Amino acid sequence: MTKAAGRHTAGMESPARQARAGQITIAITRAPDDAAEFLKMAKRYDAKAYALPTIQIVSKGQKIVDEFLDAVDAESPDYVVFMSSKAVKLLFDMARASSSDRGAERQKKEDGITYDRLRLAVANMTVIAVGPKTRKALEQEGIRVNEMPPKTYSSVGVGELFTGLGAVGRKVIVPRSGASTPFLKDLLEKIGLKVVEIYLYDVCAFSDTSTWNGFRDEFAADGVDGIVFTSASSVRGFVEIMSKDYSIDRLCATLNGGRITTIAIGPFTADEMKKIGIKNMTVSKVHTVPGAFHALTESLNMQDDNPGVS
Repeated sequence: MTKAAGRHTAGMESPARQARAGQITIAITRAPDDAAEFLKMAKRYDAKAYALPTIQIVSKGQKIVDEFLDAVDAESPDYVVFMSSKAVKLLFDMARASSSDRGAERQKKEDGITYDRLRLAVANMTVIAVGPKTRKALEQEGIRVNEMPPKTYSSVGVGELFTGLGAVGRKVIVPRSGASTPFLKDLLEKIGLKVVEIYLYDVCAFSDTSTWNGFRDEFAADGVDGIVFTSASSVRGFVEIMSKDYSIDRLCATLNGGRITTIAIGPFTADEMKKIGIKNMTVSKVHTVPGAFHALTESLNMQDDNPGVS
């Protein structure tokens, strides 16, 4: 069983908040399919882990491909920036998709042409991925990624990257979520770029919360030791889902009480938490799931039960 370091030493408390004796229980605000890396790391620490789907994508349909291609034709951007693997997958999946059985063969041919047009359009620009997961998604589509921030996988890192590229006066297109903040656009415009944003999808709170039942029981029984919040929209989704059982004030009081370690994957996630009233948190220094998990292990003094095993 994983134990928090020092928790059995009589009369002594670690500087980090102590999890209860026994197995540590942690959660991440991601769906199970997107939380595989987190769940694998949790297993190394013999931690009980919950993957909580907080948001679901509301796609704008196949028109997003036409909108993207029309913007590329009209603006002739020099760069394309992908800020998430979801944006990559949705855009290319929509280009691949065929519509029902009506004119299936003709539609299949047209879809193939659209997909090839999309790949060519993207490949003819300098392609920038915000981080490793997004880069992998692009490479799976046969797209070569030209640039990626070396350390800070966020809007800030993209801004730092463009500063180093000397891209003043150039154009950049950013296909992304309609729930995105204007921070990246404002930052790139301050650097001197012309920015075109194409909104591929919106997000809303996850509708089927039956997978949350175990977490809800643990939370009610004061059994959750740590939660990693992975985006501003996932913070909003978490609060909306949990508000079915708790008032916002009571939920925030519980998360601020010091019993549960809360980790924000980055500053924008932290800002959203603060807006809602969640102020007792640690912001991960590295804005990735492994970085946030490391922050969690440090805060809880978690010990690796399988050292040397990847």
